[in-house]
Amino acid sequence: MKTSSDSFARQYLRESMEILGLFDAAALDAMALALAKVRAQNGRLFILGSGGGAGHASHAVCDFRKIARFEAYAPSDNVSELTARANDEGWETVYAAWLRTSRLSAADAILVFSVGGGDRERNISPNLVAAMEYAQGQKALICAVVGRDGGFAARVARHCVLVPTVEPGRITPHVESMQALLWHLLVSHPALARTATKWESAAR
Repeated sequence: MKTSSDSFARQYLRESMEILGLFDAAALDAMALALAKVRAQNGRLFILGSGGGAGHASHAVCDFRKIARFEAYAPSDNVSELTARANDEGWETVYAAWLRTSRLSAADAILVFSVGGGDRERNISPNLVAAMEYAQGQKALICAVVGRDGGFAARVARHCVLVPTVEPGRITPHVESMQALLWHLLVSHPALARTATKWESAAR
C-alpha cells in the first residue's frame, strides 16, 4: 500500500517484486521443457506480438537464435510483407497469412506476447487471435505470456504464463516489463541455453 513517503520509483519497484513472487515457477519450467522438445525435433519457433509485443518478439528471436540455437522468427520484423498484407488483405490476417506461407506445422511452436491475450469480439488484437486459431488448426504448440485474464491466448495456449495484476492502473507497463524478464529466463533455462552470453564468457 502506498504511503505519503513513497516515491513513485519505490512504489513501482515494490509492485514489480510482488508480481515476481506470484509467478508459477513450475509453469515456466514446463514451458521451457516444451520448447526444448520442439527444438530437439527440428521444429521452429514463431514469436508474435503487436506494439510492445512486436518489439519483444524481435529481441526474443535474437536471443532464442543466438543463446538457445533455436530456429526462430518474428513476422513483425518483415515490415514490407506486414504492411503489404495489412494494405491488401487487412490487419486481422497479417500473422496468420505469414504463418501459412511459412508452412507452420505440428512440429513448430508459436510464442505470443500480449497484454490482453486477444479478444475478437471486442476487436482487440484480432491479428493475434487469427494467428492462434491457425496454429490450432495446424496442431502447433502454442505458448503465451500475457496479463489480466489472458484473453484468447489463455484459453488456447498449452503453456500460458499470466502476469499477475497487482496495480490495475499499471497493467500494461508491468506485463511488458515482465515479458522481457521471462523470455530471458527461458533462453537462460538449462533446458534451452546452448551458448554462453558474451560478458559471462569473457569473465571466465
